[in-house]
Amino acid sequence: MDRMEHLEHLDKHLVDELAQVARETVRDELREQTRKQRRRATLYAASGAAALYAGAALALAVGLALAVGLPDWAAALITAVLLGVAAYLLRGAARPHPSGPGSGHGAGAEAPPVPPAAPEVPPMPPVAPTAPAGTPAPGGTGPAAPRRDGTDAEGPRERG
Repeated sequence: MDRMEHLEHLDKHLVDELAQVARETVRDELREQTRKQRRRATLYAASGAAALYAGAALALAVGLALAVGLPDWAAALITAVLLGVAAYLLRGAARPHPSGPGSGHGAGAEAPPVPPAAPEVPPMPPVAPTAPAGTPAPGGTGPAAPRRDGTDAEGPRERG
């Protein structure tokens, strides 16, 4: 029996070592993937910041060009309207479009109206209401439990 206990100990030790090696391998792989994703996210953030400044410079150039022939306030207003239209178009382009048969952009290919959502059922209160003191339960050993619809289990009672 001593030999069997020794083999069980070796098996357990081997399993523990394999689990530790697997954990370290997964941890190293996740660390490498995270490093790559962090670098990519930093580059996207820098790209977005540069694009923001480029857009601001373009808006300034448009405003200054319009200010040559118009009053300054009119040039600023026209530039703001152009930026608003561009923002509206970009928002529309970012929205997901329905796909599938009949969702093309041809003449008269509008989506059917969506029916209104079904009314929500109000949530149950976190604590069930308690019956008045002295009301016997259906079994006769305590207060009656209220029904889910809020009515009393025994029906209407006279108040005295």
